[in-house]
Amino acid sequence: MEVVLLSLLFVMYLTIRYFLMDHDTSADKDRKRFQKGINLVENRQFTEAHRYFDEVIRQHPKSALAYAYRGKCQLVQENYYSAIYDLTQAINRDNTLADCYLDRGIAYYYTDDYQQAFREFDKAVWHFRDEKPDAYRWRALARIQVRQLPQAENDLRRAVSLGDENSFHLLLQPPFTRPVYQK
Repeated sequence: MEVVLLSLLFVMYLTIRYFLMDHDTSADKDRKRFQKGINLVENRQFTEAHRYFDEVIRQHPKSALAYAYRGKCQLVQENYYSAIYDLTQAINRDNTLADCYLDRGIAYYYTDDYQQAFREFDKAVWHFRDEKPDAYRWRALARIQVRQLPQAENDLRRAVSLGDENSFHLLLQPPFTRPVYQK
């Protein structure tokens, strides 16, 4: 009898505790907190967004999302090494931000470090789990640079199947010879 009563009380305790806990991750909380800067990035006002996230990093130096968005601003402004630094800081603080891997790979690609770019795009493909064709297209571009043409063609075809038109046009260009069919 006591065991049943204790079990019932324990189950009630766990249920109440589950519903009273905060289930948001730190990135979710930061996304709400820094919505003004995120809106600036979405509206393509990168200079203002860079200033905003620069100030946010001074106030919240442990925020991975702030570093990620400042890195995205650096990337658009073609400050590739600064973007790599910021995105590395973001990944060190939260290694689940898939966009950071993609952006850092793009920065490596533009600094002609294709092997490192390929590694970053490979991580981005894994983190996005077939949801974003950009990761496949960029990984294919890096593979072309390191002479992995059959794998690059497979990546481009996968991106096309996810709906990426840019990959379709890349498959029509010279190193690739098989016809492309869209469904």
